Amino acid sequence: MPSRIKEPIITLSAGPVAAYPSVLRAMSRPIQYDFDSWFQQFYEDVARKSATALRTAEPTLILQVEPAPAIEAAAASLISPDDVVLNLASGVYGKGFGYWSARYNKELVEIEVPYDEAIDPAQVAEAFRKRPDIKIVSLVHHDTPSGTINPAREIGKIVRDHDALLIVDAVSSFGGMDIHPEDCFADIFITGPGKCLGGAPGLTLMAVSDRAWKHIEANPKAPFASVLSLKDWKNAWSKDKPFPFTPSVAEINGLDGALDQYLNEGPEQVWRRHALTARACRAGIKAMGLDLWAKTESIASPTCTAVRVPAGMNDDEIIAAARAGFGVVFSSGRNDTKGKLIRIGHMGPVAEPIYATVAITALGGALRRLGRKVDVAAGVEAAMSVIEG
Repeated sequence: MPSRIKEPIITLSAGPVAAYPSVLRAMSRPIQYDFDSWFQQFYEDVARKSATALRTAEPTLILQVEPAPAIEAAAASLISPDDVVLNLASGVYGKGFGYWSARYNKELVEIEVPYDEAIDPAQVAEAFRKRPDIKIVSLVHHDTPSGTINPAREIGKIVRDHDALLIVDAVSSFGGMDIHPEDCFADIFITGPGKCLGGAPGLTLMAVSDRAWKHIEANPKAPFASVLSLKDWKNAWSKDKPFPFTPSVAEINGLDGALDQYLNEGPEQVWRRHALTARACRAGIKAMGLDLWAKTESIASPTCTAVRVPAGMNDDEIIAAARAGFGVVFSSGRNDTKGKLIRIGHMGPVAEPIYATVAITALGGALRRLGRKVDVAAGVEAAMSVIEG
């Protein structure tokens, strides 16, 4: 019989992340029948609680898929054959939305920047000047494979001023920093419980504006009776409306626990500890003589620190050494950033400053095992200075 791979001790990945104990307890609740009146009321309560967290007036959609297919569903439902779409690509996920968009739109216009940079709002304004027929704009707030943040509020204001519709992927930023649908003028705002909320990764939360619903209803190609249909779930939050198909009851229980954790701790406090953990980690990385991936620290994410792979070294070997020697799991890059960076997640339960020192110790220790001279003590001391300061 083949030997089993040892379970990791600490996961500091870019997601999924460890769930809070309160979420695990919630997911152990009884599985209720989805047509029972108790569960239908409970589901509506969770949808309304989601709206409280996202700071929207209307209950959110709770899609029974993880965010990637939900983002595709947003493209399929919102984008019509008459629409010109501006796709903002500052990373792998931003670029990827363009491929989904191309299946549905009339024309795709794209702004792409190097994946260690962010989109400049002036570029968006210039795109509208050249193409006033742009109807939909797509933006990834935190492009996780690069660990970089785009200025969603500034871009959203420009989009709204031109009466266009904005799709915002906030999957790995909402819950870990101050970003909400109305703040950034998002018409479709997409996130999920499996990252900064410290829940399980099987659901998607989606806020859809009245402007977007009107566009979806007018789209002759918008799917229905499909996993890609937003229309099917539009009113499913209501206890008086049936579900299009059986929701994942255990996941809804877990989402309820994750939202309680977030709201009871207080969003501002949650954002503060995410930001502090990331600042401490970045300080330690630099003190060890390593480079951040982000071109400027001002665009480095507070929920994921991306570290450039030292010249002549292999990312897979570093990640494997950290796991084997310290039981700590990091993430590699994706697609165009694969082999170029290592990602350290600061999300949910591990968005605590102590985990910055864990990350620095494991990464520095892995590099030393592979023959790279780094000063781990200096890294830990730098992180501690930030934490104590």
